[in-house]
Amino acid sequence: MACPSTPFGSLLNPRLTFVHMAVPYVAMKHIVPPVDRELKKGSAELLILSLVEHRARHGYEISKLIEDRSDGVLKFNVASFYPLLYRLEKRGWIAGRWVEKAGQRRRRYYRLTNDGKQILKTQRATWLDFVNAIHRITEAENA
Repeated sequence: MACPSTPFGSLLNPRLTFVHMAVPYVAMKHIVPPVDRELKKGSAELLILSLVEHRARHGYEISKLIEDRSDGVLKFNVASFYPLLYRLEKRGWIAGRWVEKAGQRRRRYYRLTNDGKQILKTQRATWLDFVNAIHRITEAENA
């Protein structure tokens, strides 16, 4: 059956037109633009330190929490994430220990150290100052 009122004229079946138009919309609304690499790199330490502030977590859990709580905007690949954990541990900001549980593989759990608490406090203040400054600049014309 021809559908001359559509942009594709007789190429489309009118019963399929809705499906063809609706599927791309549904698929597109969940696509999130990637965050600038340098911006993500600059905030990674703050994110990790924040997530181990109140309880020890293993690397995969930290990575998944970042992804889940950011609605997929922030994702770290394994090749860069675990070396970052090791660097934070080497600096003395987090401490890791291996934990074995029955029926599970061995995991390294990280907790915030006293030095890490001070660094987290400083990074939070710096980040807040930065975000507020950006907000003042970008919203100045709208005031």
